[in-house]
Formats: sequence, C-alpha cells, structure tokens
Amino acid sequence: MAVTIALVDDDRNILTSVSIALQAEGFGTRVYSDGETALKALVENPPDLAVLDIKMPRMDGMELLRRLREKSAIPVIFLTSKDDELDEALGLAMGADDYIAKPFSQRLLIARIRAVLRRAEMRAGPADGGADGEPESEPIARGRLTMDPARHRVTWSGQDVTLTVTEFMILEALAQRPGVVKSRNQLMDVAYHDDIYVDDRTIDSHIKRLRRKFRAADGDFSAIETLYGVGYRFAEE
Repeated sequence: MAVTIALVDDDRNILTSVSIALQAEGFGTRVYSDGETALKALVENPPDLAVLDIKMPRMDGMELLRRLREKSAIPVIFLTSKDDELDEALGLAMGADDYIAKPFSQRLLIARIRAVLRRAEMRAGPADGGADGEPESEPIARGRLTMDPARHRVTWSGQDVTLTVTEFMILEALAQRPGVVKSRNQLMDVAYHDDIYVDDRTIDSHIKRLRRKFRAADGDFSAIETLYGVGYRFAEE
C-alpha cells in the first residue's frame, strides 16, 4: 500500500504541482485547501505524513497543528514564509517535525518527506524486528516513565503522553542513560537525518514541547534537566 501524504494549502497551484510530483515518486496524496476541512479528515483518517502551509484562511496552519496535536502524533512538515524565523520556531515548538521555507524546490520537499518518514519507520517497525532482521527495541522503564519504541507509546505514571516522532527519539536518547548529559549536537544527530540542517534552537524547542506535554500529565514533572551551556539529561531516580 502506498504511503499517503496529506497536503494542506490554500494555493491550488502548489497543491496540484506537489501532488503530481509526489505521485510520480510513488506516494498517494490527499489535498485540502483550508485548515478546518483538513483537521476533520486528518483525525478521522490519518495519513502517514502531513505537509501544512501556515498562512491559510479560516484556520491557519498553526491552529491546525495545535488542534491536531491534541489527538494525533502523525509526522508534520510545515511550509513557512521565506526567512520567517518566528514561523519556524513556533511550528517546531508546537510539535512540527520539520519545516521548509517557500519558495521551495519539489526535490527538496520530497527529500525532507523521505527523511521524516524514515524516522517514523524507525519507531514503527514490525513486531518481529526491523527490515534488516534486527530485534525490536526493548521497552524502557525509568521511574514513572515507560517507553515502548515498537509501539511508539509513552506513559507517565500510567497516563499516555502523545509525542511526535522527533520528540520520542529525543526523549528515548535521554532516558536510555539517566544522569548522562547529552549535548544539543548529540540530540540533533539522534533526531535528524544527515540531509537536514537544524540549529540549537530547534532542539530547545522540542525540549520545551516535551516538558509541556509531560506537565499536562503531571504538574510537578521535572525529569528533563537543563545543564546550561552543556545540554540536557534525564534525571536519575
């Protein structure tokens, strides 16, 4: 079955041209021209990945992502205005997995889509092991935190916490070795493929998002610690 990509943009020329390019690469596509229509469809029939424009009428991409993240952790790539750093920072802080600035080449967008999908596949391999016959990752239990990489499931004190693929990979890297500090560069290597450039601020945004999600489950959550000028670590029990 073809991997399905949802495209949400009020520019019909972009919807048409990108949809054709993706279909030529073997992807299935669904297109939506406004956020309100897209939200219902993305929740009821989730695609494998969604590409969201930010500036749209009725419901912009930021609001669409905010509402979507309340119910779904599907990978999301944002389309932003060129050089609009505020859009990029806000999108990542709200749970986007990647972003690309307009105008963009279709080749670049397809490369970013494949990179995000690869990360998603790492978290959702078959129960009997990965495609290369490697055993699936073992569940992680650290105090009140449990992580099941094979099922992309996270709980805190038994309560489910919904994470994006990138958030999951960052948390997993920290939780695997409690007390050990991971630099921002180390976390970027874990969360992003070599063909995607991100800066330190991107990791900071994901950490803020992780803390916000866990504090929604537990207002006293403090397991992700910052060592200023060094990096982050998961607190030892």
